[in-house]
Amino acid sequence: MGKLDPPAPPSGGGSDIVNLRDALEERYLAYALSTIMGRALPDARDGLKPVHRRILYGMQILRLDPASTFKKCAKIVGDVMGSFHPHGDQAIYEALVRLAQDFSSRYPLIDGQGNFGNIDGDSAAAYRYTEARMTAVAGLLLEGIDEDAIDYRDNYSGDQQEPIVLPAAFPNLLANGSQGIAVGMATSIPPHNVAELCDAALYLISHPQATSDQLVTFVPGPDFPTGGIIVDTPESLAETYRTGRGSFRVRARWAKEEGNRGTWFVVVTEIPYGVQKSRLIEKMAELINDKKLPLVADIRDESAEDVRVVIEPRSRTVDPAVMMESLFRLTELESRFAMNMNVLVDGVVPRVLSLSEALRQWLDHRRDVLVRRSRHRLGEIEHRLEVVAGMLLIFLNLDEVIRIIREEDEPKDALKTRFALSDVQANYILDTRLRSLRKLEEMQLNAEHDALMKEKAGIEELLGDEVRQWKTITWQVRDVRKKFGPETKLGKRRTTFETMPDTSEVDLTEAMIEREPITVVVTEKGWIRSLKGHVADVTSLGFKGDDALKTSFFAETTSKILVFATNGKVFTLDASKLPGGRGHGEPIRLMVDIEEGEDILFVMPYRQGVKMILSGTDGRGFAVGQDEMISSTRKGRAVLNLDAPSRLALVVEATGDHVAIIGDNRKLLVFGLDEIPEMSRGKGVRLQRYKDGGIADAKVFAMADGLTWKDSAGRNFTVAKPELNEWIGKRAEAGRLPPKGFPKNNRFG
Repeated sequence: MGKLDPPAPPSGGGSDIVNLRDALEERYLAYALSTIMGRALPDARDGLKPVHRRILYGMQILRLDPASTFKKCAKIVGDVMGSFHPHGDQAIYEALVRLAQDFSSRYPLIDGQGNFGNIDGDSAAAYRYTEARMTAVAGLLLEGIDEDAIDYRDNYSGDQQEPIVLPAAFPNLLANGSQGIAVGMATSIPPHNVAELCDAALYLISHPQATSDQLVTFVPGPDFPTGGIIVDTPESLAETYRTGRGSFRVRARWAKEEGNRGTWFVVVTEIPYGVQKSRLIEKMAELINDKKLPLVADIRDESAEDVRVVIEPRSRTVDPAVMMESLFRLTELESRFAMNMNVLVDGVVPRVLSLSEALRQWLDHRRDVLVRRSRHRLGEIEHRLEVVAGMLLIFLNLDEVIRIIREEDEPKDALKTRFALSDVQANYILDTRLRSLRKLEEMQLNAEHDALMKEKAGIEELLGDEVRQWKTITWQVRDVRKKFGPETKLGKRRTTFETMPDTSEVDLTEAMIEREPITVVVTEKGWIRSLKGHVADVTSLGFKGDDALKTSFFAETTSKILVFATNGKVFTLDASKLPGGRGHGEPIRLMVDIEEGEDILFVMPYRQGVKMILSGTDGRGFAVGQDEMISSTRKGRAVLNLDAPSRLALVVEATGDHVAIIGDNRKLLVFGLDEIPEMSRGKGVRLQRYKDGGIADAKVFAMADGLTWKDSAGRNFTVAKPELNEWIGKRAEAGRLPPKGFPKNNRFG
């Protein structure tokens, strides 16, 4: 065995030096273009990606039209892979299966026989077990493909031709939608109702300058194969179609059904597009087990051919709408379908189109197809007219023609010379069988000639008149609308539109949390925790290091907790998210963004409608409702504006008709509560005038009940209205020394 010769070195005597960055850019760009053009983005004209187009063309070659018998998908996949699509068989089969699934494609292009998967997410059977043929919709996409309606290109091996685009007598891009991820760009187009698309197309033909805003009148929104309800506003939908980008919020369709003995349950009959039912139910079951859906007792799947998911409430007193709102918030019963109408314009340029631009692409393509098919037919007519003219000559000189064929060595040339025939006519005469000669009748030939001349004149007029062309396209679009109109089973709209229900008065956060009593404990150093149940005695609790109890109060897991910081900000905590009472809790500073150098002054449970008086150390303050203090972020809400070095000093509930206020200078003042303005934010007004020091404490009380305070021994003292007369004044006065027996610490207790 001889030694193998090494490969010859490259010409030039050495290797080429290439910049690595340039080489990577060049190769990555080639890969990106291949993905964009040849895989991920659909053509704006027929709405198909190359794999789908090749599948349909392969089935066309196999003559799998709607009236034919089914053929094994293995045969289809094998032919498509061997002739047109040099990729994996599973990729081709998965694309074929999706075209056949009535829950994936709004207007299926393939009629499948066998197991093609289901809405639960189960995959289809192997392609050796399933069979397929094309649907009438696919037939419309291919209509006229053999009449020179579109251009072809070489397949990957160069031995066959494949179509660049299909004739597309059906608005497939918008009717069936498309999804794909390319390199640096993606597409996501929802399916629509074809009758509505045809109405919009007809309006666009008669009004070429129509905008997307006008066409939305005909195409109000997507029409998903799985139905559902779109809850976006018409303005939002119009904006999405105007720009080609946006999203649609889709909700499941549900209804309340009555059970036995006053019970009821909710039945979901349609789920959002693209959601797997089995995964949806599994997720809901997990939430029920984790007690994140306290309003729901059980869920079960009673689906057969149609979707039927039964949801049982925890009790018959639950509001069905509130229960469903909690489910919409936490599960895929509500989902968003993104729209990004990024397609290949004219098959070559990726661009995001609006609704009007997308329909215009389809209509312009239909006009090109009409012109090309008409020219093709014109050529066929001219060929036939030439043949008919030759046949008329034969009829008049039949005996002479037979003699020439029998006796001449070169009958073709003799016929051409004798009767001044063309090659086409001479060949046709020579190829005519003897049995056909008996059918030659002058009247029939003349009738055919006249009919062809009339058709030729009509086509020539069509090709020369753009108005007639658009009239023909209008007739074609109307024919499609008639086949798939709203009165047909396939064409009836499945997705409906509703306004978003008003849930502003419903606390969904509270509805989704199991309501249980708790005791909130706050320490001096700002640590917080919650104990289960209402614990009256918290003196036995342990604290970290030298920390001690600051305050404790009863609440529920659905409560909101207000935290007042010394800089005048109020923060909101959810009681359900507080750490449990087994340990020492967690610092409040980890839950909200309290500025460095500021302290926690007061912590209390939120109560709807209750008003508070807030005051700084400078004695300025105002009344504010707790509703104005609620915030949904970690940054809290600034309520009392303070000038340094003033700090928030007082938070008092404003229940009563008079205010008693005492300063560090031990001066007491009583005035009417109505003198304090109510604000949502600001510096407030001066409550009491001080020469030195600031505010020490305040209390709101009902004058009829008198002013009460608690001494150091825990005893209550009450001063009736007649005895308070000398302290009653106007807001911002200095006040007088308090009555005898008032606590030395200047606190009302």
